[in-house]
Amino acid sequence: MRIVVTGGAGFVGSHLCDVLLGEGHSVLCVDNFFSGQQSNIKHLLSHERFELREHDVIQPLEVDGDVDQIYHLACPASPLFYQKDPIYTSKTAVLGCMNLLELARAKNARILYTSTSEVYGDPLEHPQTESYKGNVNPHGIRSCYDEGKRMGESLFFDYHRFHGVDIRVCRLFNSYGSRMRIGDGRVVSNFVVQALRRQPLTVYGSGDQTRSFCFSSDTVAGIRALMNTEDFTGPVNIGNPNERTIRSLAELVTQKVAAVMNQEPVAIVSKPLPADDPTRRMPNISLAKEKMNWEPTIDLEVGLDSTIMHFKEVLAAELE
Repeated sequence: MRIVVTGGAGFVGSHLCDVLLGEGHSVLCVDNFFSGQQSNIKHLLSHERFELREHDVIQPLEVDGDVDQIYHLACPASPLFYQKDPIYTSKTAVLGCMNLLELARAKNARILYTSTSEVYGDPLEHPQTESYKGNVNPHGIRSCYDEGKRMGESLFFDYHRFHGVDIRVCRLFNSYGSRMRIGDGRVVSNFVVQALRRQPLTVYGSGDQTRSFCFSSDTVAGIRALMNTEDFTGPVNIGNPNERTIRSLAELVTQKVAAVMNQEPVAIVSKPLPADDPTRRMPNISLAKEKMNWEPTIDLEVGLDSTIMHFKEVLAAELE
């Protein structure tokens, strides 16, 4: 098949490109490198079935020839990047969806949208099921992303209802793994890089807020399972239901990095909690199990070991 992946130079998108090429497909990777990294796809540039298109999805995307599937991942996803230019984030979320849906409509291609657990906001239901409508601040500092993704879901289902576009919608919960960007503001990469640099780990608030972390290979497997499941549009949660407090994650990272580097664990310091930061986040994945026969397989401790080694190598290369 010929497959388009927007946001293909991001850390999830690049792993998805690897898997698709490994399955024998041809991949058109679309990215403007606002938050994606050239280094994530450098190893693919010489692949005969890989094509890179530097393009901003807020502009219409024209593709010659047939397209069988589209994975639409393009959007700044970490707070640091989506709050950097919130108006641009909103444009990417809304215009990006419209432009890729128009491409899917023109090519009669199935299209998958990676929405987010942020559509649930600071949830009053726990764990979160797909039927929960959310508790989102429509004008806060996170709303460009939260509401942008909610609008994206609306557009996908409207194109499905009005134009018959074959859609799939998933909601990703806190993915992590190799190829995350240093300094992107995500909690796992922040903690690992701080610990490797012998800096105190920054915990916002008490650290009692919870997240559920899903390793990148599990996330990609869930995305692929949804795309290839018939007669099921979603939305569906893709995440790991192993809930952890942020403070316990910080303690685990300090211990693991200390063991790897043969050093004493670094300190953990507290700073004020940012506005609208969710207090609890955990997916109910019963629907994914039922419809897609999917559930995560990588334990957090195993995933962290891999992630720590990745950042250790990246930081060592920066010093050369």
